[in-house]
Amino acid sequence: MDRRQFLTAAGAGATALFAGCSSGGVGTTAEGGEQTLVVGTYSAFVDAPSTSPGGWVKQQFEEEFDGRLVWQTPSNDENYYIERANAGVDIDADMFIGLNTDDLVNIDENLDGQLFAEAGDIEGQDSIKSGLDIDPDGRAIPYGTGYISLVYDGTSMEAPETFDGLLEDEYQGDLLAQSPSGSDTGEAFLYHTINEYGEDGYLDYWSDLQDNDVSVLGSWSDSYSAWQNGEAPMVVSYSTDQVFADSDGANLEEHQIRFLNDQGYANPEGMAIFQDASSPDLAREFMEFLLQPEIQGELAERNVMFPASESAELPEGYDELAFEPPEAVTFSYDELRGSSGEWIENWEREFVSN
Repeated sequence: MDRRQFLTAAGAGATALFAGCSSGGVGTTAEGGEQTLVVGTYSAFVDAPSTSPGGWVKQQFEEEFDGRLVWQTPSNDENYYIERANAGVDIDADMFIGLNTDDLVNIDENLDGQLFAEAGDIEGQDSIKSGLDIDPDGRAIPYGTGYISLVYDGTSMEAPETFDGLLEDEYQGDLLAQSPSGSDTGEAFLYHTINEYGEDGYLDYWSDLQDNDVSVLGSWSDSYSAWQNGEAPMVVSYSTDQVFADSDGANLEEHQIRFLNDQGYANPEGMAIFQDASSPDLAREFMEFLLQPEIQGELAERNVMFPASESAELPEGYDELAFEPPEAVTFSYDELRGSSGEWIENWEREFVSN
């Protein structure tokens, strides 16, 4: 689930904002009084080549509610809506799902005014696990989370237990990672190193990783494919890796999980309603729908992640394949606001120059 950092395109015409994103009619009422709810999300939520929950969620929601659900998957995710708002063009969706904390920071740092409304009182919100809050202003409600870890081939090696261990000679050239400017996993792994070594020490750590021949590719899919092809025995990925591997009939010994320093970086995903949504009440019903225990369980399995709710009904054996870290770490909205862009820019400057 890779993200794109916001880039201001000088001179871009407003017509470009509409390319490839037909909404099907925001908030319109079809024959028989049926409302249409248009929901923006990242493309893998709807049309991943392996597994994605979008089709199932649409079917279940439409069976339960008097409404039609239309997915909208702009190529540049939430930045599509930032561009529309900055251009003075109407937002053509009711809500967005798939926001992480850094996405909200990106929105607030690149947009004058509010893109999302406060969610208000959402049934099921009280069951959300502690530590998953991504928005101090109550706009975005978490519906799931992933934990970033190492995935390694246990038939050929034993992964190190600490960040410092990755620097040992025996692991030279063994790690595939991702660019923090092109990937959620790469971004989270960078943040984890900042959490471990501080703003004054993380660039030195990355310099040492470079000396130990870490390979940094642009996206998670690029690095994971390279790992599957045997280009290196370790890759930065998700601690739910065995869920997908098991469904694909893979040898789980080749899909082992390692939490460095017994920690995993938590990367919650949330949902929020656009400020000018045409169907805000239906959007809130959709939020409550996604927080239902049975929907939480199925959504987690289909999206290969952890549910946000303590009351989620997970399938039998799921907890044997999805690993939660002994300690979850993450940066809050307030910690990232005003810092994350500089951290990534400094990393790019140092990493590319070496």
